Amino acid sequence: MTKFIRIGVDLAKNFFQVHAIEREGGAALTRKLTRAKFREFFSRLEPCRVGMEACGSAHYWGRELTAMGHEVVLIAPSYVKPYVKRGKNDAVDAAAICEAMSRPDMRFVPIKGARQQAVLMLHKTRDLLVKQRTMGVNALRGHLAEFGLIAAKGIHKVKDLVALALADADLPDEAKEAVSLSASLGEALDERIDALEKKIARAAANDPVSRALDAIPGFGPIIASAIAASVPDPSAFRSARHFGASLGLTPGQHSTGGKTKLGPITKKGDRYLRKMLVVGCTSVLRVAHRHKGALAQWIADLRARKPERHVAVALANKLARIAWAIMSTGECFRADLYARA
Repeated sequence: MTKFIRIGVDLAKNFFQVHAIEREGGAALTRKLTRAKFREFFSRLEPCRVGMEACGSAHYWGRELTAMGHEVVLIAPSYVKPYVKRGKNDAVDAAAICEAMSRPDMRFVPIKGARQQAVLMLHKTRDLLVKQRTMGVNALRGHLAEFGLIAAKGIHKVKDLVALALADADLPDEAKEAVSLSASLGEALDERIDALEKKIARAAANDPVSRALDAIPGFGPIIASAIAASVPDPSAFRSARHFGASLGLTPGQHSTGGKTKLGPITKKGDRYLRKMLVVGCTSVLRVAHRHKGALAQWIADLRARKPERHVAVALANKLARIAWAIMSTGECFRADLYARA
């Protein structure tokens, strides 16, 4: 049985490129394998370290190869790019992955379980339906504005706009038919979004990590389950600060010559998690003035110095750090501590 010290794999749909080395500085074995031969190839090998880019199907193959006894690591594509040699093909990419995974300071992406990916699939489907609903509402508002019909902002004001349009005697019948069709599509999307949110809430109720995160201000079952499913191993981050930075909630840095220059937030990492955290913190800011305590005082002090949106992002970073601490230690949110004056 062949023994390799590490193997780099460039994933694809039907063909996989393998770059394996038996010792440092030795010759490499390169193979182009079909999907069926890929399993057979690794089943004949002694357990070794396998590296792949964290792209489509990477978590699935990570679970499959781990079940065979191999140690699988996933690398963000942006960390593999510096090791790509001249040219671009599957063999070069596999060699770059094999080289990148050997770096002692390389950061890896934890492999998600099947259930975690299923929960995230619910989130992504809900997010897609919300976008479709927003597109339909914006189109309806734009069309009716051409006839002089408008309504207040907000998704809940769409019904008033539809009723106003259908009751308008001057609106042509063809336009009313289009309004009725748009309204029915919007109602169907509302029903599906509500159904998905209930499924997400049930999944969060059955997960102890999600239940613990749900106690954080601004969080709910949707944000809690999204973070719990997206971060299968919080120990992948050295500290809460690193977790907040991985979500792109910290200022970008362009420093040189001993001079520190901070810019806007980096907006790196998971865009969905960052968006949900900022939206949740925006809702917290709306009611923060009604409460007293350490967290409310921190928000008030920051509001006195920074714009409202900056405060929302800073609060999102703070709550993300709290979420990492809860996932790492298994403790509950200390509501009494943040409620003290």
